[in-house]
Amino acid sequence: MEPIQAVPQAPPPGVFVLGRNVPHALSLSRIVFLPLLFLLLHREQEIAFLVAYLLLAFTDFLDGVVARRFDLVSPLGKSLDSLADLFFYLASAYFVYVLAPEAIHANAFWLALFFSLLALSFVVSAVLLGKPVLMHTHLLRLNAVLIVVAVAGTFVADVTLLVRAILFLYYVALLEEMAIFVMFPEADPDDRTILKHLRKGT
Repeated sequence: MEPIQAVPQAPPPGVFVLGRNVPHALSLSRIVFLPLLFLLLHREQEIAFLVAYLLLAFTDFLDGVVARRFDLVSPLGKSLDSLADLFFYLASAYFVYVLAPEAIHANAFWLALFFSLLALSFVVSAVLLGKPVLMHTHLLRLNAVLIVVAVAGTFVADVTLLVRAILFLYYVALLEEMAIFVMFPEADPDDRTILKHLRKGT
């Protein structure tokens, strides 16, 4: 007589739905907890601010890893990630201004140019793709890391030159992004570089 084998049971539907929403929750945390960062900073609780800031910055890495690892990538997830990035990293510029105002004042012109290019990239994507899009290219992801380094760096060093380097790198990244919108409007927002499409065309 063969032993009776237990039939594996599927997890309850609620558990499945909760699991699918983990990447979304990680992305949204960068928006939901932003007020806490402002509060800690303006109360001059700098250590608590830095710890909370780094934890939230880590979710920008973690949400994508979880989504890809468990096959939870979705258009909604990509949109939430981009929106959270926009809020979080623009807020990071303000944090640098509060912690190291000289770094912002010394780069005021370059910062204005950055915001102009960012606005132009949203206009280009809205016209060509029907909605504003913020991609996740290698250059934009590298800039995200450098912004976190800049915020943390304000506690130990002068970050004026680092901020300028970040802005210059952003110019290249935004121009690449707009080139993708114009030349390859069917591209996925998660595409890492324009070279991928150029190689396909050769």
